[in-house]
Amino acid sequence: MLSKLKNYNLGAVIPFVLLHIAWMGIFFVPFRWAYVAGALVTYVVLMFGITAGYHRYFSHRAYRLNRTAQFVMALLAQASGQKGVLWWAAHHRDHHRNSDRPKDLHSPWWWGLWWSHMGWVLSNKYDSYDHDRVKDLAKYPELKWLDQRHWVPTVTCGLGIYLLGGFHWFFWAYALPMVFLYHATFTINSLAHIWGSQRFPTGDESRNNLVLALLTMGEGWHNNHHYCMSSSRQGIMWWEIDITYYLLKLLSALGIARDLRGFRLPASERAEGTA
Repeated sequence: MLSKLKNYNLGAVIPFVLLHIAWMGIFFVPFRWAYVAGALVTYVVLMFGITAGYHRYFSHRAYRLNRTAQFVMALLAQASGQKGVLWWAAHHRDHHRNSDRPKDLHSPWWWGLWWSHMGWVLSNKYDSYDHDRVKDLAKYPELKWLDQRHWVPTVTCGLGIYLLGGFHWFFWAYALPMVFLYHATFTINSLAHIWGSQRFPTGDESRNNLVLALLTMGEGWHNNHHYCMSSSRQGIMWWEIDITYYLLKLLSALGIARDLRGFRLPASERAEGTA
């Protein structure tokens, strides 16, 4: 672990720490329910950018978007401050190739809970990525441009909220939900490989967990996902709440998202029925 500590990139660590300080500004401004609503809106919109964008679209191509919608989804994803879409997709695809084996760079079973949760993403050891993993995305110059300037959407988001509402709104509608977004997302790398149940024999430690699914709009059905990673749907039973999938169905009805890929359920499971 000490060798890993030498690899931290202050350019990533300092903004991360500052946000963890800034959210506490909510205790120094008058309380308003409108601020709570603003925090929830930011959280839901940017979480959708992570789950539907970074994960299900850019990493797994679980549905299709036209080029304009693809760029908008990339902007929305990067507004969450979790680096570029090419970086995110390349590392995530590597994770699936090596899940919970020594080459899985954020397996809690090999590298510990803290490292898998956030240590690896703050380390400059993993600033680069295998460009061969994302050739399908790198052919779009606008995505490459955005990936190289991954900080622009989230800075624009935070600055826009401050200019429109001042520090009160910045604390509530940007700093607070950003911190929650970070840690909710990171639990899928850490806790979702430790805590929960396994329906499918995936050869790794991926778990299904209702609590994490609620926090991440469906990503907590992680064992389901590792069994059929190309599916746009991760909550496959009627009671497995998957808000990201419901919103993708809405975008499909509006003609924005197309060709949502379904879940290939084993014959032994089909008898139980799905939603």
